[in-house]
Amino acid sequence: MNYPVEKSDEQWREELTDFEYHVLREAGTERAYTGELLEEKRVGTFSCRGCGAELFTSESKFDSHCGWPSFYEPKAGDAVELLEDRSVGMVRTEVRCSNCGSHLGHVFEDAPQTPTGDRYCINSVSVTFKSV
Repeated sequence: MNYPVEKSDEQWREELTDFEYHVLREAGTERAYTGELLEEKRVGTFSCRGCGAELFTSESKFDSHCGWPSFYEPKAGDAVELLEDRSVGMVRTEVRCSNCGSHLGHVFEDAPQTPTGDRYCINSVSVTFKSV
């Protein structure tokens, strides 16, 4: 796929730590309840660690008790792209940054307590946070 931000594999490896590369470029997952942004409560914006594109706001973040930062909608409708993922023997919906294609996590339709019913389950390592 083509993205507005395209980098060679070598560039990604130079810019990211080994673990960041594993999650963002190889669709890895951080262990539940270990991410630095899980308990982030300040007002601000969550951006892609790979390219800096703004993805989610603190207004849509909620505590889903799943072990990863959860949001009920992206900042803008086109901030993320959704792809079918059959990698672990089940069908899930992968969430990627639409600006650079980095893996962010998965979205599930199991959050009836939110305005959208969606739970974007996002790896902390995939995003950065900037408070307002």
